[in-house]
Amino acid sequence: MQKLKSKIIRDYTEKNEKVFVIRNFIEVRIPLDHFRKLEKRYPLEYIVSMGEPRRVVSHITKRNLEVITRESGIPLLGNPAFGIIDRGTNLLQVRGVTGCNFCCAFCSVDEGKCSKSRVTDYVVEPEYLVEWVEELARFKGRGVEIHLDGQGEPTLYPYLEELLERISRIREVEVISIQTNGSLLNEERIEMMERYVDRINLSLSSMDRKVASFLAGVQYPMNKILDAARMVAESKMDLLIAPVWVPGYNDEDIEKIIKFALEIGAGKKWPPLGIQKYIPYKHGRKVKTKPMSFSQFYSRLREWEKEYGVKLVLSPEDFGIEKRERYPSPIKKGEKFRARIVMPGRLRNEKIVVVKNRTVTVRTNRKVGEYVNFVITRTHDGIYLGEEV
Repeated sequence: MQKLKSKIIRDYTEKNEKVFVIRNFIEVRIPLDHFRKLEKRYPLEYIVSMGEPRRVVSHITKRNLEVITRESGIPLLGNPAFGIIDRGTNLLQVRGVTGCNFCCAFCSVDEGKCSKSRVTDYVVEPEYLVEWVEELARFKGRGVEIHLDGQGEPTLYPYLEELLERISRIREVEVISIQTNGSLLNEERIEMMERYVDRINLSLSSMDRKVASFLAGVQYPMNKILDAARMVAESKMDLLIAPVWVPGYNDEDIEKIIKFALEIGAGKKWPPLGIQKYIPYKHGRKVKTKPMSFSQFYSRLREWEKEYGVKLVLSPEDFGIEKRERYPSPIKKGEKFRARIVMPGRLRNEKIVVVKNRTVTVRTNRKVGEYVNFVITRTHDGIYLGEEV
């Protein structure tokens, strides 16, 4: 925590706790009576960074927040919620933060304040995250795309400009893209991102405020997001609008979104639209609807392609994505290990351990600090899961 540059936005007292909000994301809570003793002896910066006892939570979700720094010794490969994911191409998914200010009805990872399954959030120190990005980018070679996405809203990352600036200096990085719901975009932030970002993938699933609010799970700021879309389209950055088609809810909106994207000039270099099929996931939220088949989905997209003269059935090649050697994996499925639990996992009954400079999520009820014996059950895409034995 002390390594993360503090920028206290505000502080207040709530339920016998002194609360400090840093960069509008990190919330540090110290018992009020303890804080009053500390403030007589130590400067505020020290109290916020080091004062104990204290709780660190996400200001957005109010969940326990784990701050991952170089000193933590927690590797940034192996976990789907934070760090880097290498799927064997020249695109690296970079995830610096979890948590979301929306509660989308179709969210594949059950994110937001309304989540019933997520119990922990993470934020990664920007300097530490960039060290790992540099290492993987050098391994991949020239022509790397860094895509900022994650389990939540990437623009919540409290050190976004620092991260983008540092990534933009990596020689092998050719493209920087970012996924967003658009709610935090404004003229100032778009101007900042324009200095580093090549493409914004904007999640916009309805042009109707009521439908959009239902799908987003919050009062949807329609005008703000549409204005942001126009500003991005007029900037040096490219804009890709990525709606999720949820049958029975936004069927009439998809064609309207296609028209809107073409009208504002989205897709200067890459395709203007990335329409996604709604798919219910095991740990995600599910909408009461019958998902359409892939044949129905692609058939309708091809009809719109002919009608509007725009490519809608996309492939990795449309974005310059090509196969590249995966970063070496030191862990194999079926291997057994014993390791100390270093951090709580995202879900209940999940903990994180470190093995061979990778993080492994283990299903266990044991506590942080205890040791656990486990077998590796998943290694796909360098994401490691284990089961206690």
